[in-house]
Amino acid sequence: MDSFDEEFLVLHELAKRAKEKLSLPSWDYLMGGAETETTLKRNRQALDSVAFRPRILRDVEHVDAGGSLLGQKLRLPVLLAPIGSLQDFMDGGGVVPTRAAANFGAMHMLSSTCQPGLEEVAAAVDYPKIFQLYVRGDRAFVEDHIQRAIDHGYTGFCFTVDLDAYGRRERDLAKRYKTTSRRSASGEEFQMRFCWDDIRQLRDRFDIPMIVKGIATAEDATLAIEYGMQGVYVSNHGGRQLDHGRGGLQVLSEIVQAVTGKAEIIFDGGVMRGTDVVKAMALGADVVGVGRLQGLAGAAAGEHGIVRMLEILEAEVIGVLRLLGVRRFADLGPEYLYSVPPTGRATPLSAFPLLDEGY
Repeated sequence: MDSFDEEFLVLHELAKRAKEKLSLPSWDYLMGGAETETTLKRNRQALDSVAFRPRILRDVEHVDAGGSLLGQKLRLPVLLAPIGSLQDFMDGGGVVPTRAAANFGAMHMLSSTCQPGLEEVAAAVDYPKIFQLYVRGDRAFVEDHIQRAIDHGYTGFCFTVDLDAYGRRERDLAKRYKTTSRRSASGEEFQMRFCWDDIRQLRDRFDIPMIVKGIATAEDATLAIEYGMQGVYVSNHGGRQLDHGRGGLQVLSEIVQAVTGKAEIIFDGGVMRGTDVVKAMALGADVVGVGRLQGLAGAAAGEHGIVRMLEILEAEVIGVLRLLGVRRFADLGPEYLYSVPPTGRATPLSAFPLLDEGY
């Protein structure tokens, strides 16, 4: 173990360093949610309301924690989820997680509100990655972004569709704080008009795997399949959009049942630990997205921080799989889970209780 590994041995140390380095506005932007932050809290509560049912006396000497997405093998079935305005709290912006994903063997989905943009990130990192778009212009605007992503070798293209109105994030509003991308935002009416017929026409025209992000019901998951999406991304935007929504893990099972293996399922929503990854995979996710945890790691120590976060997450995941008595995710299912009441209050950082004790 090298000297950098000794600096961060547990995930909460990355969170602690990030809070020390970030300004209060940047910290609140990263950690906050919409209005009462009820959806944000329910994401964590949903994860904490599931316990494990371990099996014993299995041969778990060799555990494979790998996965895949859109035909790309992953060392760990983890997607570095798109985060807007990364450039506001880590030097290098959108290049940083893409380099970290390449270094570790995960995948990054680049947000269209990150700088540098898709061309610069593609030039900086020759490694599979996905581009995510907020619709901020007309059909020509959308088609231009899809073609540019194809031309620059992106593995897939993702439409985020839960932003028809920008969530009222009161931590930011109370401080009159806007990120760099928010200060220059325009064209939000185009997102409001974007609909399933647009998805159909774009799917028919372009040859690149497409994902819809922001699915929260079985009905919309079914429509995503009907309209030819290769990926269904189960997400409530980290609790940053619609307040009083369900916790992410609460909706995953119904969407898995609706998709029935016809598309790959990406899940995010409050994921902070290896146990969270394993729970989502047991319920049928193909890949698990990490957003705030990625942001904390990048704010703490840039590319190295994100790689270290993935290494620790992998160690946690492998340990959980061993203790459950399984050697690979394909052997895991909902029979390894059991519903329980959560043990305490839920916040994004309640996954790291030692922070409250000063560690």
